[in-house]
Amino acid sequence: MDSKPDENFIKKTFPGPRVPSLAPLPLLRGQKALVTGASSGIGQAVAIALAQAGADVAINYGRDEQGADETENAARAAGVKAMIHQADVSKEPEVQGMFRDVIRAFGTIDIVVANAGLQRDAALVDMTLAQWQRVIDVNLTGQLLCAREAVREFCRRGVRREVSVAAGKIICMSSVHDMIPWSGHVNYTASKGGIAMMMRSIAQEVALQRIRVNAISPGAIRTPINTPAWGTREAYDDLLRLIPYQRIGEAGEIGHVAVWLASDYSDYINGATIYVDGGMTLFPGFSHGG
Repeated sequence: MDSKPDENFIKKTFPGPRVPSLAPLPLLRGQKALVTGASSGIGQAVAIALAQAGADVAINYGRDEQGADETENAARAAGVKAMIHQADVSKEPEVQGMFRDVIRAFGTIDIVVANAGLQRDAALVDMTLAQWQRVIDVNLTGQLLCAREAVREFCRRGVRREVSVAAGKIICMSSVHDMIPWSGHVNYTASKGGIAMMMRSIAQEVALQRIRVNAISPGAIRTPINTPAWGTREAYDDLLRLIPYQRIGEAGEIGHVAVWLASDYSDYINGATIYVDGGMTLFPGFSHGG
């Protein structure tokens, strides 16, 4: 199958008429947010959505400086403060340095979206230890390091009642593959499954400090990294077999969920995973009797 994007198909299909157009609400006014892996795709959309909701945003990136600049410009266009920090989230000193710099610039942090992640795909018999370890280091250990530094700051500062009833909010970006097996991606699925239990355990541990920890598990979302899965009519139709709602998701829709989950509207939600997948986790192969 030709994986090159069909530009005519893309122009006709996206953003489809069934994708809701929603005006931003200032639910996070006065809050300070950090989003990792925010130079493209879901991370970029989340950072922009938080900014449009009124939060000052720190934009972490690993390699794509140009993408981070684009995120920063979009955030500032929303009328908030924005800054960029390059760091490898799998490296403890770099994560600690990032939090120090963001806190120095913003005064504190109220929201952390641990989004940075990657894939190093291979069949199990061909997978190298380096491929396994890199995915675990970034996807799982990186979220642990960010959550730990966030909790330290939230506990140090306590509740800022003028902006939120919670001392802090952590959102772990996971995937439907925290519950759906995916052959050829054992390192990726292991990292996402690990996020699910790590998130719940942290949420249990820090709830008494009024810190909320939750996860978002996206399904098929249209981002540049997965263009082969949606960029042609043949690929798109094949993908829709896995999605009962019969459309792909947009990165901005994950941003909407992140804003709500970081706001006081969801204050009684803690230790939960929200699946944003058009029903992919409903096992659509069984919709007609299996």
